[in-house]
Amino acid sequence: MSVRPRMTNLFEQLGLDSSEEAIELFIATHQLNAKTKITEADYWTEGQRQFLAEKIKSDGSWAIIVDQLNESLHEDSVEK
Repeated sequence: MSVRPRMTNLFEQLGLDSSEEAIELFIATHQLNAKTKITEADYWTEGQRQFLAEKIKSDGSWAIIVDQLNESLHEDSVEK
């Protein structure tokens, strides 16, 4: 049985601190403008970028988590 990925799993896969506090801090300090795709953010390493792109294309449960991260990273750019 495969474990359903969660945001903590995504951060672990990206080699980032996966504690709740670290995830919240990362999201708060890495906001993207509306035109920047998650895979185009300049703070990813090439490996992280490829991992995210792969997971988005896979369209599986990982894609849902990456999409959630994407939405979180664009919170500040959403027009109210």
